Amino acid sequence: MIDFTELNARIPAPDDEAAARTQVRLNNIAKPVASLGELESLLVRISRIARTDDIALAKRQLIVLAADNGVTAQGVAATPADITAVMASFMAERRSSVCIMADTVACDVALVDIGMFRHLDVPGIVDLHVADGTADMSQGPAMSREQALQAIEVGIDLAHQAAEQGYRLIATGEMGIGNTSTSSAVAAVLLGRTASDMTGRGVGLTDEGLAHKVAVISQAIEVNHPDPADAFDVLRMLGGFDIAAMCGVFLGGALYGVPVIIDGFISSVAALCAVRLCPAASYALLPSHLSAEPAACAVLAELGLEPIIHAGMHLGEGTGAVALIGLLDQAVAVYDKMITYADIGM
Repeated sequence: MIDFTELNARIPAPDDEAAARTQVRLNNIAKPVASLGELESLLVRISRIARTDDIALAKRQLIVLAADNGVTAQGVAATPADITAVMASFMAERRSSVCIMADTVACDVALVDIGMFRHLDVPGIVDLHVADGTADMSQGPAMSREQALQAIEVGIDLAHQAAEQGYRLIATGEMGIGNTSTSSAVAAVLLGRTASDMTGRGVGLTDEGLAHKVAVISQAIEVNHPDPADAFDVLRMLGGFDIAAMCGVFLGGALYGVPVIIDGFISSVAALCAVRLCPAASYALLPSHLSAEPAACAVLAELGLEPIIHAGMHLGEGTGAVALIGLLDQAVAVYDKMITYADIGM
């Protein structure tokens, strides 16, 4: 069983000396100071996590957590729940949107079944299945304590494996019908906001569908009555296996010195859970884009992070996180290859 206090104590402190060296290099290359804006801040942040000013991100991995949510029985999604398995098969064949995008930036993709309704035994899917979907959170806790801990441990292990395999950057993604409902529920409780404040349309809900979704989320919060001060309590009662496992990936990235990119709203809620459980993990997070979901801005603000990409994306799968990788590559290229003012006698 994870002791989050002990885990928090094991997370290494950020390397401020490496970060300072990176900042000096950025200030001395022959371009206007800070002219790459937040991209420069990310390079400094990466050096603080990776503990070096030699920023090497060539080997990177996207970890996609696929899971289903029992709350879909309440009709909170416009898409049928069996689409998760269909899309997982599509992704296993490397034909999904994020796989195509990942190919353009040489990013490996690991698709993990952490708890889909349908257990698929097909090549290209890593089987770390906790259960056949969560329970319906509107009727009681979505996960048992044991299930939630297992999912978090899976995420920590995935980050550990990535570090051991030489990956220097991890991107997070998810796939599962109903997970904007679980994310909105978790975010509402952790941020002390109403369900209506934190809930969006997901994939194409009508006004009537959105109102029903808000009502179901409100019911889930009322039925479970989670303790806002206990992030694990909130996560297991209202979250999903995908959120719990991504939470573990963020914790593992901090523990093993690998920066982890937040994708969109669902990923940011997982990151918020990770930071509430282990505050020392906060410096290992990298923001990517501002999701179109209405609560996304509030969650990133709570994390103290500024999104880099404002494109109205809400595809999921890790597409926003992968989009950031191309920008990071360009920033690293400038950092590595640009001549300095000293080189030109200034």
